Amino acid sequence: MKKSFLIIGLLIALSSIGNAQERIKMTVEDAIQTGLKNSKTLDASSMKVVAAEARSKEVFAGLLPAVKLNAGYRRLSEVDPFEINTPFGNFVVSPSILDNYTTQLSVSQPLFTGFRLLSSTKIADKNYEASKEDFQKDQSDLIYNIQNAYWNLFKAEQMKKVIDENLDMIKAHVTDATNLLNAGLLTQNDKLKLEVQLSDAQLKQLDASNNVRLAMIGLNNVLSIPLTTEIEIASEVKRSEADFGELNSLVDAAVEDRPEVKAAKLRVKAAEYGVTAAKAGWYPQISASGNLYYSRPNQRIVPAEDKFNSTWDVGVNLSMNIWDWLTTAHQTEQAKAQLAQGVDALGIIKDGVSLEVNQYFLLVNQLKRRIELSELTVKQAEENMRVTSERFKGGTALSSETIDAEVSLLSAKINYTNSLVDFELSKARLKKALGKE
Repeated sequence: MKKSFLIIGLLIALSSIGNAQERIKMTVEDAIQTGLKNSKTLDASSMKVVAAEARSKEVFAGLLPAVKLNAGYRRLSEVDPFEINTPFGNFVVSPSILDNYTTQLSVSQPLFTGFRLLSSTKIADKNYEASKEDFQKDQSDLIYNIQNAYWNLFKAEQMKKVIDENLDMIKAHVTDATNLLNAGLLTQNDKLKLEVQLSDAQLKQLDASNNVRLAMIGLNNVLSIPLTTEIEIASEVKRSEADFGELNSLVDAAVEDRPEVKAAKLRVKAAEYGVTAAKAGWYPQISASGNLYYSRPNQRIVPAEDKFNSTWDVGVNLSMNIWDWLTTAHQTEQAKAQLAQGVDALGIIKDGVSLEVNQYFLLVNQLKRRIELSELTVKQAEENMRVTSERFKGGTALSSETIDAEVSLLSAKINYTNSLVDFELSKARLKKALGKE
């Protein structure tokens, strides 16, 4: 009985392990969509946009009339009413009303605040627009990171494939070496050299398998999916000319289109409005207000009556700071310094964008040439391997020559794979540098 439960438990455990390792076939486009959907970083960035939009609306509300309602009740202690004694009798001038009810509806509207409210609204608007550009940058960074992780997994798998093929080839040569040794056409030392190479290839195969696993974990992490997920690469690296145009035009376009540049420009505009807002203390503050009272008793009605009465008032208020120990001047100086920092930051970003476009433009063109050379090298190495193998089988080539040919072919195939993937990544990086997805 216990054995039955043990077997059932083992089957359940194995089933759960199998289910935990989900296998998904993905193109690079599928990976991008999955990553954009699951990213917590991108979600946090979008919440910053929502917060900035709410802040913009909050500041704008300061330009509009404010309406407030106050209501209350008070119970007063008993006191003698105010009376006037005359020969004709006593007259109550102000009766003692113990229950007091007050209702006040107030409306206030700023008329002139030294441009503080208007500037604050512009600052909030520019910061909101800048936060949207920041979101675009975060999204662009995430897309590139996904592409980078995806193609790195592709590269790792292609490397393993090349090493597996090389291992099979070496095994075949070891078999040929055994036959030649038995026929007296090869020395034991030559066979040992091939066996050493076989052991080395097996170690490389182990490293390649581990690299594939690590690359897959890295991709899963970028996509925010379980790290145990098995991803099947569905996209292939396609050779293309990738003509991006003339370099100077690309730099000019990138300086205008990159989200970082747009965000920096918007923050410079916000800083300019910040200087205007800081100067508001030098101007008078003017506002209009109105109040509607509905009280029992109403204090403006004499003598007081124990009933509800309504009264109102309207007015204009003016206030001006005559002397504040140069507080406004210091605030203005701070705002100007922040504006200068924003201008410098914009210049630094533009320089960085220009450098980045130049670097990746040159790299794309360099890798195009490298692919052509790598492809030619693979063809030469394959032909060399074919000729050397035939000679080795015929007993006219040394094992060292076979080893050299195998190493050359392995190196050529690895370089070719690296060139293809690096070219694909450099194109993606250049698009990102240009502000394109």
